[in-house]
Amino acid sequence: MSAPTRSPRRPSRPPRTDSLAPARAAVARGAKALQAWLRRPLTSLHLILGVFGLLTIFGLVMVLSASSVESYSAGGSSYSVFVRQLGFCAAGLVLFYLGLRIPPKRMRALAPWLLIAGVVLLVAVLIPGVGVVRNGSRAWFAIGSFSLQPSEGVKVALTLWGAHVLVARRNVMHRWKHALNPLVPVTLLLLTLLVLEPDLGMTISLGIVMIALLWFGGAPMKLIAAITVGGLAGAIILGLTAGYRVSRITAFLSSDTTDPLGPAYQATQALYSLADGGLFGVGLGQGRAKWDYLPNAHNDFIFAIIGEELGLVGAFAVLALFATLAYTGLRIAKRSTDPWLRLVTAASTTWLVVQAAINIGYVVGLLPVTGLQLPLISSGGTSLVVTMFVFGMLTNAARHEPEAVAALRSDGQGRIASFLRLPLPEPYRAPAPRPPVQRSVRR
Repeated sequence: MSAPTRSPRRPSRPPRTDSLAPARAAVARGAKALQAWLRRPLTSLHLILGVFGLLTIFGLVMVLSASSVESYSAGGSSYSVFVRQLGFCAAGLVLFYLGLRIPPKRMRALAPWLLIAGVVLLVAVLIPGVGVVRNGSRAWFAIGSFSLQPSEGVKVALTLWGAHVLVARRNVMHRWKHALNPLVPVTLLLLTLLVLEPDLGMTISLGIVMIALLWFGGAPMKLIAAITVGGLAGAIILGLTAGYRVSRITAFLSSDTTDPLGPAYQATQALYSLADGGLFGVGLGQGRAKWDYLPNAHNDFIFAIIGEELGLVGAFAVLALFATLAYTGLRIAKRSTDPWLRLVTAASTTWLVVQAAINIGYVVGLLPVTGLQLPLISSGGTSLVVTMFVFGMLTNAARHEPEAVAALRSDGQGRIASFLRLPLPEPYRAPAPRPPVQRSVRR
């Protein structure tokens, strides 16, 4: 008999290796490093300074690019609007320093006086010969070649004073009477003055400030919902009381049937600019929309120029910066122990981010045009200066986080803070409770 034949032995398979294991390990290490960095005491300070610096520099570059053609056609120089924006930026840095340096207690003490000054300025700007009419709205003071819009500063004054009032009543905010009075009546007075200008965009912005204060101040949800519905109804009524507002709303609701060369011209050109940009854009300074195709290219519609010249990548970078601002501002508010500073930080962050969302929303066609600027990026003197002051307050609040106070007082502030002569932040001390009033009983 022949010996049985054996089948050849199959070679053993090599052990399977996960080709994505190194990448997953790198992602895990990066996540741990990010979590460790976020736990550091000065992370909020570094984040808010980073967002402020990037938005400011990015805004100056885009204003130069978007305004060069209009500046040259108006005065023979491509840098006139940019130089003016640079001057307002220098003034804004001074106010940023003041917002950073003034202690929160002193800022809170100044809040009522700032609000009174804001009301006086809003009344004064309505006086013919004192206020200047531009674009159908008497909302500016003209000082030589410069103009100032007092309503921008009123938003900050209302935020500071409203937080002061709500914090003093935080134990009774569940009652509608205490939640409404006096914040809502004073805000209605300010809104009435803005409607008389008229300035619908600033009216909406001031309404956002009030809603944010009530939301973070602990007002009842039913009250906030009722005020929000009433505010939306009022905005619709105001939108239907002027011919140019009606045309904007009609163009938004029926964009397919509206004349693209009529009321929908600006919004249509903005969409064309975004479409031309594609993924990476046509190149910085190479956009075509600013050649008298898109009105207000360097102001209200600068996001369209960003999308055209820098593409989806540049537009997403702007969205990422404002998302980081939202995260950082609410992080600072959550970590603050001073209830007034917590409310001011949350409300200021909200109206900055919501204003940016409204501006981007109407540029991309999701909202009707309202005329609100993109904070720190759009060309505009008063808006830039006031926004930089708000960023100074946010940076000041980041320095007053409990862990940041301990780190700065133990390890020192560093060379830059010493050069700027910034005072050491003081830890928050809650005021002593008032003794109960003893009433004499008559017998």
